[in-house]
Amino acid sequence: MSVAQGAGVEVRNVSKSFGADGAKVTVLDDVSLTIGMGEFVSVIGPSGCGKSTLLKVVAGLLDADSGTVTIDGESVTAASRDKKIGLVPQSPALLPWKTVRENVELPVRINAKANSGRALRDPAELLATFGLGQAMKKYPGQLSGGMQQRAAIARAFVFDPAIMLMDEPFSALDEMNRDLQRIALLEFWQSNRKAVMFVTHSVPEAIMLSDRIVVMAAHPGRIAQVIDVNLPRPRDEQSYATEEFREMEAVVRDALRAQTEKAHV
Repeated sequence: MSVAQGAGVEVRNVSKSFGADGAKVTVLDDVSLTIGMGEFVSVIGPSGCGKSTLLKVVAGLLDADSGTVTIDGESVTAASRDKKIGLVPQSPALLPWKTVRENVELPVRINAKANSGRALRDPAELLATFGLGQAMKKYPGQLSGGMQQRAAIARAFVFDPAIMLMDEPFSALDEMNRDLQRIALLEFWQSNRKAVMFVTHSVPEAIMLSDRIVVMAAHPGRIAQVIDVNLPRPRDEQSYATEEFREMEAVVRDALRAQTEKAHV
């Protein structure tokens, strides 16, 4: 894949600890990572390796103890102000008393004064793209878990951000729904090509979606290996059945297994 010039996300020597001085736990230790514009990068690793912590530091939800993060050449604070960051958490976090469309429009309404002259995506068009065109007037409680998560993804794209940060967005879904949602995301991304940092526990998911896979080590969290996913695009559900996909899955599982075993020594 041809990635647009420039770094979408630039993480340099980031470390993060939790706890008081006498009982500090280092969660991230000197982590550096670059995600190019238009590049899809997944982050996997053993439980407790700091995947979600790293994403939260990049999103500006947590401050690093040391190191720097830039988004599209700006500080995280400036990028957040300029709506360059789209965030999709594990839970859809939709307001139950608002319709699906109202939930997707909510960030625009909240930031109405700051939106003058800003390029925005049409909420109705986004919902239609994610297969929710007939559900715009429904309430979250009337939707399946997969449909709620698609609405959350549509909401994250409403400001047309340069960077999308996704923290295990499909982890609460059954495997069939996961497949449907990841294919919907893949199809949307392949026509929009945002820089994406995607945290997941699923090896097939990481391979299907990504240009590169970052394998993290635990205790403390470091980048152990970066694997290029040399599978042709566009990809679809047929890609799972190819020999190349199975070979890539073996490579990634071996790398993940090695770090999981080290984490339990």
